[in-house]
Amino acid sequence: MKKFTIAVFFLFFSYLSAQTITATISYQGYDESQAYFGQGEYEIFLDNVDGILDKPIILVDGFDPGDTRDLSMLYTSLDIGGQNLADILRDESYDLVALNAPLYTTDGKDIDGGADYIQRNAMVLVELINFINSEKVGSEELVIIGPSMGGLISRYGLAYMEENSMPHETRLYISFDSPHLGANIPIGFQYLINYFAKQLDNDQAQLVVDNVLNSPAAKEMLVDHYTGHLLSGSDFEQDSNLLLPVGAPNFRDAFQTELNDLGFPTNVRNVSMINGSGQGTTIGNPGMEMINTTLDLGATITADIKINFTPEAGESINVTNFSTFLAGIPIASFGADAESFSFTDGVDSSPGGKSDIASGLGEVDDPIIIEFFENLEQSEYSFIPSVSAMAIENENDWYVSPNIDNSPFVNAHIPDANEFHVQLTEQNVAFALSEIREGPLSTEETAYANFYLAENPVNEKLIVRLGPNNNYSNLEVLVYNTSGQLVFEENIFNPSDILSLNHYLNSGIYILIINNNNHFFRTKFIVK
Repeated sequence: MKKFTIAVFFLFFSYLSAQTITATISYQGYDESQAYFGQGEYEIFLDNVDGILDKPIILVDGFDPGDTRDLSMLYTSLDIGGQNLADILRDESYDLVALNAPLYTTDGKDIDGGADYIQRNAMVLVELINFINSEKVGSEELVIIGPSMGGLISRYGLAYMEENSMPHETRLYISFDSPHLGANIPIGFQYLINYFAKQLDNDQAQLVVDNVLNSPAAKEMLVDHYTGHLLSGSDFEQDSNLLLPVGAPNFRDAFQTELNDLGFPTNVRNVSMINGSGQGTTIGNPGMEMINTTLDLGATITADIKINFTPEAGESINVTNFSTFLAGIPIASFGADAESFSFTDGVDSSPGGKSDIASGLGEVDDPIIIEFFENLEQSEYSFIPSVSAMAIENENDWYVSPNIDNSPFVNAHIPDANEFHVQLTEQNVAFALSEIREGPLSTEETAYANFYLAENPVNEKLIVRLGPNNNYSNLEVLVYNTSGQLVFEENIFNPSDILSLNHYLNSGIYILIINNNNHFFRTKFIVK
């Protein structure tokens, strides 16, 4: 007994610090001459009830060049309204396992895990899934949450395991604003920052180009990448015949084809939380100016800078214009154009999870770049289009309102307004908690029920239709919030065929239960 207690003691405390995990399946990238084994670091945050690893939830980090977000920061990224989603779950006996992709060296190669190939990171997740399933107590299946690129890593890893007959013992996969059809950084800005790097020898710009734009993950995800437009033999000039959106050569199309062929895991409940508008609300307008200003570079040198969003469907415009002057005399200039497909306006202003130009650059102390940021008229843009986050493959218009019926997801939280990428809100947290706690409840009427909601989401009234030719002499109507608290109760005698109930509930997700002696009905509904 003493020996067992000591073993448990050391096992418990091994969970309280970051541990390294190495994939046993290697991956060879598109530009690599050999395969490499990926590495990750994980930390297990046991629940606050029994302290036993028996209900694991794996949180997979997303795009993070330079590993600026460690495991503790990944945990705090779940903060919401003075609370933390992980803390809430741990208080309910769930265990959180955070997976981070660090900087590491393997077989002589330096790898920036947070910006590395999605596939190699997925093999690290596969290793972690196998490890957690071997270590957990009991038979509880996993929940995997993948914010941003973490959602692609999770999808790829789970589908890969199924394709290769590897049991993943996972019941729920939550994709959180993940770019299933690609991500976006305005091409006008890409051209400019690359020009700063290549022609102005700006060190910070070069770091952005090398570590962000030209990272394997960015080349796999970005639907439009400056390298797809370069003039042959030049590292910054644009080929005027290559104006339509195109991904990084040998990366983007290859990855998307591979991802589409692999598909989604089929033995898992796949749900999505997105930050882009479901109502077609745009972020600015196609072709609008992001910046149009003159910067003072010192020593009588000035620079005129103009960047525009990509244009309306079928149109082409100048998206990057940079000219420098010495005492008013032109000394250098650079420009680039962009054209939009005939079937969709440019992606920069599409409905989607928002980002801003400065967010991906880290700490900036270069005076030129700082002044550039200070003069931006439109810093926000569509980073993860709504259609992409919902993985609607049969739609090529970035501006349509996403229809879950055309999506591989069985349930989704889609806000009316555009929110910042992977922004937690009371509504999407309630959605996630409901999915994790309740299991596969549908927001649609249940097949066996003699009741159904007339509208969902609901407004001021909860309207329920009753099936015909049944005796409903006494109905009990109960509504619970996602914390399991009873928030509405009403007994109805001899009801008509339509119940119209004033509920006075706050916005969020609720569970409706209706029963009498003969019938029982339970479904999930949303209050807008």
